[in-house]
Amino acid sequence: MKIELVNRPGNTAAKVTLAAGETCTAEAGAMIAMSGHMNITTTTHKKGAGGIFKAAKRMLSGESFFLNHFDPKDKEGELWLGSSLAGDMLALTLDNENLIVQSGSFLASEESVDMDMGWQGFKSLLSGESMFWLNLKGRGQVVLSSFGAIYPIEVDGDYIVDTGHIVAFNETLDFTITKAGSSWLQSFLGGEGLVCKFSGKGTVWCQSHNANSFGHALTPKLRKA
Repeated sequence: MKIELVNRPGNTAAKVTLAAGETCTAEAGAMIAMSGHMNITTTTHKKGAGGIFKAAKRMLSGESFFLNHFDPKDKEGELWLGSSLAGDMLALTLDNENLIVQSGSFLASEESVDMDMGWQGFKSLLSGESMFWLNLKGRGQVVLSSFGAIYPIEVDGDYIVDTGHIVAFNETLDFTITKAGSSWLQSFLGGEGLVCKFSGKGTVWCQSHNANSFGHALTPKLRKA
């Protein structure tokens, strides 16, 4: 599977080239266009092996109940993928490792990558985010999407990141929820509130925009029907 990201970083789309026999698993509704000979199989989990329980857990983490599996007939085919929010995408290759992905950021992966729900505990709920994040593991390529530009932060020790700007992070990192300022009053008056304090060694991928903040800013400007 070959992945090409175009029109970065503001309006990124992913061009996925599949050889005969290869399969790309993508979020429901992510397909923009595809070759005419492309097959689509829709399941609740892996191709040829559904799983209602795993699908329900994905929904708790903010992803779709169904997954689409694309594979070309007999010859190479193209698949174009897009995300619901304008922004960037990131292509990563997992090598028998685990990647924790924030709600709504998973877009696609090779069939060999397994996907499950990761329990982040009530500390995530306190931060205003989902308690359940996706846990991607195994070997293969994955495509993640973001709201705005996406960039990596290399952590070696401690690092603080606003919860709404997290796209994904290595499982080698632990995190706790803490206040942004020197006091709780300063944290909330400054608009930051609760943040994630990462500890350990690994990478956190962040997005430049916060979907929740954007929604709050837009809501007063919407007219009632």
